[in-house]
Amino acid sequence: MVTLEEALRGSRRTVTLRRPSADGGADRTDTYQVRIPAGVREGQRIRLAGQGGAGYGGASAGDLYLRVRLARHPDFSVKGPDLYSDLDLAPWEAVLGVQARIPTLDGTTSLRVPAGTAGGSQLRLRGLGLPREDGSRGDLYAVARIQVPLSVSAAERPLWEKLAASSTFKPRKTP
Repeated sequence: MVTLEEALRGSRRTVTLRRPSADGGADRTDTYQVRIPAGVREGQRIRLAGQGGAGYGGASAGDLYLRVRLARHPDFSVKGPDLYSDLDLAPWEAVLGVQARIPTLDGTTSLRVPAGTAGGSQLRLRGLGLPREDGSRGDLYAVARIQVPLSVSAAERPLWEKLAASSTFKPRKTP
């Protein structure tokens, strides 16, 4: 398992493998220092030369391959080199627009959410995804999710009712 941060920057990791004994005795445990290259992808193999099983007839050991799995991240989902993150917005932020702070693998950044942003809209931040094969980086997409309050206070209710009465917006088609 490789974290997204490791996939972005690369790292060194200690990996311990338990292997069955060739002579049927007790299993043995081998520990390796593995270099995880920046830009590693889901399913990619990392080769450890000469660390595989012994060859037949006294031949040298083969290679050991480790298959990379990307660990789940609390803020991002991955599609190729691109990252996707939910961006929760209040109804008035979606209608009026807002400057929102969002997490990235490099820290946080500010994103201008334009007025009239609909739920499900994908706002792209170029170059803030994972590395591509050509050395450039994929994109980060902030996916707008409009959040509504589960309850409103006595002071808020008349404001919502006034907005409902004066608004010309009709979210449903009339039959």
